[in-house]
Parts: sequence; C-alpha cells; structure tokens
Amino acid sequence: MPYAKWCLGGQLNACYNCIDRHKSSAVWKKTALIWEGEEGDQRFFTYEDLYNEINRFSNVLKSLGIQKGDVVAIYMPMIPEAVIAMLSCARIGAIHNVIFAGFSAEALQDRIIDSDAKLVLTADGGRRRGKIVPLKRIADESVRDLTSINNVVVVRHTCQDVP
Repeated sequence: MPYAKWCLGGQLNACYNCIDRHKSSAVWKKTALIWEGEEGDQRFFTYEDLYNEINRFSNVLKSLGIQKGDVVAIYMPMIPEAVIAMLSCARIGAIHNVIFAGFSAEALQDRIIDSDAKLVLTADGGRRRGKIVPLKRIADESVRDLTSINNVVVVRHTCQDVP
C-alpha cells in the first residue's frame, strides 16, 4: 500500500465533453463563448457555432498531416480561434502546446523544439496594451531553421499585411 489505481484504460475527449454532449439538448443553441477584445469588439459563439468551427478546423489539421499524438504549437493571442484550435486538437487526438504570445522568437523556438511540435498556429498579430505584437513575423523567425515544421497556419486577427 498504497497501490491505488484510477480510471485504468479510461479515455476522455475534452472536445466531446465540452461541446458535443450538448448536441441534443436545449443548451445547443445557447451561448458557449463570449469574447471581448482589447478595443471593445465582441464575438459570441453558441455550442453549435463552436461545434461547426471545431469540425472545420479539425479537418484543416488532418489535411496538413496532423494525427493522433502529434504536437501542435499554439502561439496566438487570447482570441476565440485559440479555443477552437485547442478543441480541434482534442477532437483528433493531437496534443496542443499553448505558448505565451509575448515570447520572443528564441523562446518560441525552444518550446517548439522541446515539445517536438509538427505545426505552428499563430495570428498575423495580437493587441497588447494598445500596440500590435507582430506574432506572424516572430513565428516565422522561430521556425526558419526548423526542419520539423512544414506549415504555419495564420489567423487574420489584426489585418496586418503579412506574407
């Protein structure tokens, strides 16, 4: 003693637990996520909206070769697409590695290498205290010499002109 064992062989899909299980209930059409940006802009998502966005992005991940057990680095500001990305990873069994959007290219690169990420998700930029942080430029710099990263997926958030 102690030889306690819990949930042997158990499995959990956080995406199903957070979203899918509400599909046949009255909750389905209710608001699941409210987002307010730094400039006061707002977006609302019902459970159904999130379900559709998650399925759509899960298919994007699969089309890029992401499979169960692969690591996806999420270097994004606090926007709804970050939640959608995390739940999409859960849906297909990929592992998400959320990396603080204030990190430098070197710090981001270290975390991509340490987690053995196969894909980086970012945004063109993020708003922080009234300024725009050039996340795409930082992400590009961090993956420039990495052979493990074939794709960087970019969310248009600040409408920066990025390659």
